[in-house]
Amino acid sequence: MPRTLEIITTHVNADFDGLASMVAAKKLYPDALLVFPGSQEKNLRDFFIRSSLYFLNFAKIKDINLEDVKRLILVDTRQAGRIGKFGELFPNGEIDVHIYDHHPDSPDDLHGSVEVVRPVGATVSLLTEIIQERGVPLTPDEATILALGIYEDTGSFTFSSTTPAEFAAAKYLLEQGANLNTVAEMLTRELTVEQVALLNDLIRNAVTINLSGIEIVLARAASSQYVGDFAVLAHKFMDMENIQVLFAMAQMEERVFVVGRSRLEEVNVGEILSELGGGGHAYAASATIKDTPLTQVEEKLRGILARNVRPRRTAREIMSYPVMSVTTETTLSEAHRFMTLHNINALPVIDNGDLKGLINRQIVEKAIFHGLENLPVKEYMTTEVATVGPSATLAEIQERLVINKQRLLPVVDAGQVLGIISRTDLLNLLMAPGEEPEDSLEKEPDHMVRKKNVAGIMRERLPRQVVDMLKQIGQVADGLGYNAYVVGGFVRDLFLRHENLDIDIVIEGDAVTFARQFAKRIPNVRVRVFQKFKTAVIIYPDGFKVDVATARTEYYETPGALPIVERSSLKMDLYRRDFTINTLAVKLNERHFGILIDYFGSQRDIKDGRISVLHNLSFVEDPTRVFRAIRFEQRFGFKITKLTANLIENAVRMNFFDRLSGTRLFSELKLILMEENPIPAIARLAEFDLLKFIHPTIRYDLNTRWLLDQVRGVLAWHDLLFLDDPYERWYVYFLGLIEPLKEEQLLELTRRLNTPPKFSEMLIWAKGAADHTLLRLFRQTNPTPKEIYYLLHELSTEFLLYMMAKTRQESTKRAISLYFTQLKNTRPLLTGKNLLELGYAPGPRYRFMLQKLLEAHLDGMVRSREDEIAFLREHFDGREKAGVAQ
Repeated sequence: MPRTLEIITTHVNADFDGLASMVAAKKLYPDALLVFPGSQEKNLRDFFIRSSLYFLNFAKIKDINLEDVKRLILVDTRQAGRIGKFGELFPNGEIDVHIYDHHPDSPDDLHGSVEVVRPVGATVSLLTEIIQERGVPLTPDEATILALGIYEDTGSFTFSSTTPAEFAAAKYLLEQGANLNTVAEMLTRELTVEQVALLNDLIRNAVTINLSGIEIVLARAASSQYVGDFAVLAHKFMDMENIQVLFAMAQMEERVFVVGRSRLEEVNVGEILSELGGGGHAYAASATIKDTPLTQVEEKLRGILARNVRPRRTAREIMSYPVMSVTTETTLSEAHRFMTLHNINALPVIDNGDLKGLINRQIVEKAIFHGLENLPVKEYMTTEVATVGPSATLAEIQERLVINKQRLLPVVDAGQVLGIISRTDLLNLLMAPGEEPEDSLEKEPDHMVRKKNVAGIMRERLPRQVVDMLKQIGQVADGLGYNAYVVGGFVRDLFLRHENLDIDIVIEGDAVTFARQFAKRIPNVRVRVFQKFKTAVIIYPDGFKVDVATARTEYYETPGALPIVERSSLKMDLYRRDFTINTLAVKLNERHFGILIDYFGSQRDIKDGRISVLHNLSFVEDPTRVFRAIRFEQRFGFKITKLTANLIENAVRMNFFDRLSGTRLFSELKLILMEENPIPAIARLAEFDLLKFIHPTIRYDLNTRWLLDQVRGVLAWHDLLFLDDPYERWYVYFLGLIEPLKEEQLLELTRRLNTPPKFSEMLIWAKGAADHTLLRLFRQTNPTPKEIYYLLHELSTEFLLYMMAKTRQESTKRAISLYFTQLKNTRPLLTGKNLLELGYAPGPRYRFMLQKLLEAHLDGMVRSREDEIAFLREHFDGREKAGVAQ
């Protein structure tokens, strides 16, 4: 039976944020069932009893057959261990998972085809924002429930976790009729006698321990029966005693309940209690332990605290100083000697105390390899540099280094660089004693790699046969013990919702062996192998192609040269690519099908609309990437980053484009001109002074802009005619771009672009003929259809459209329009065979007779076969006959 159920659920011991998030999700998934995975907190149970929540139609988990579940919508959690019976659904590739959560990332997090995860104060804030954006109506009762979730999870906006999102959501919910009296009544009730006794027990049995200079309160209590809202008691105790870090433990019945609260970044209670099987945030978390005595739980908790509580250290305490640096004018060779002398891998670039950028050994050594050792470091330094102040915490330092992927983090105060913190410094602090930090591209810690499951997105946005094919690729890879990934533009466009079936597969293994095995397994599939490059092409019977490559790295012996290829890993394969937005990969192996891998912040750059290179010598190694940067920027409406723009300007100054082969340059130019609207990209080429590398006389001035705009209009006009007249759009734009060039300059252009001789000859002849024809049409203010035909019929559609765009004379435009719409396909209806059947003797006169018939059509003298026969009888006497009676 097919799976049909959609389920909305949250974590066990659900609180108001869990309930509110479920209610909000129901507004977005109206066909889904609301199902709690287990028990709820007492506050929540009381609210159920007193409210009208029956209208939401909650289902009982015992009535749910897990084999019927098609989609699981998780709110306020993303851990299989916290969703009760629903955790049994994982792993299962058939379940479509949608996740809405505000908890921090955890290694055992589930992943889904939809993931809305942000560090806000309450999950319901995220869902309220979506409800507002989509214009989904809320009743006052629903708005009240959603507000309860926000007020409870933020301590009525007093917790440090509260963000502007909560205030915005609360404002919207009040506008929808949320009742604050109900909210206040539920959150400020009197404590019961049992709760007061438990709170007194906590106060009496509280002890303070000191770890790394941080005071932590451990409080314990016991009750022979269950007492609800233990988290409320812990919070009250924390406020009464002004405690910074609290772990409250209570033995009730057969379980120990642990609540952690922290106001310090150095104590992440979510991480700590996750080791007890619980979870939560850095500042608020809980755990429930079955069948274990309270004393044993406390002992285990103390051990976890000893391992996890980090010393309160600031950037000033961690940084290295005095700062070793170079200036912007230091040459790359001098910087290399300095790094070697001091055994360091990166340096800040400082002028007169002012931080200008960073330069690292990898960039310096590559630049020297390319013969650029005498250039100043300012040409290739990274200028977009994250910094911290001297009082920055360890968490802030970690965030800056990880998110910005810097080797060094300058500590800056009042514009002066006080010290430097390296990635190795950070790793040394975070590693357990005895562990060795690894600071390399290949050894990035797994938790720093962004991963999520996008199988649902693939099923939603790709044709079914493509998804099935990708699964087959993963299965064949499994059989060989290889890892298979779909990578690059295909994955990028999947998220941008651009249609793109240009599929590139990367194999961690031997791509040639994989392709041959795939062809053996899949009927009627052919393979073309390129052993030198360790690549292959899989060709399906309908002509559909899939490119397969061995995961590889590459290096360039000279700027602009073709790369030398060597086998490597997925990460190194992606690192060799042009821009961060093209470095996404999706794993295809059956067990991990749909796992998205993002090593280089691609998702962030796609979201922010940024075109950014992966390293600062990218354009030195392959200058054609400049043209691709501009093409992608204009196609997607993105923006080239400041650093990438600086590197483009550097490549122009250094004339790296002169070393490019004409074939590669022309290929990139054609790709730009093939865009739907290439004019903004041409403008950017001019802005970066790149047009001179095509030909020194090409300019993007007012005349060129006007002509290209005219070309765009003319192409739109022609396409709307729906003529059976295929043509190359890019060629018309190309003609508009090179319009000012004379014959000798055109010859220079074709040599620079290394165009084939036939193309060069046709370009020079046809452009001259087109310009000459425009002059003749200008002089003939009212040409006849026959004159128009003979003026234009030898020119291709591309040149005719170029002429129509170029001319400013309306009569010329009308003449070319008439040719396209009425004259171009004019032909005699009779053929040579028909002439023979009519009794005319075969011979060279046939061509003359057919030409006369064509002219008769153009002059409007004939319209049908009968008219043509009558015309022949009138104009050609019996000497044209073969003796057959007329």
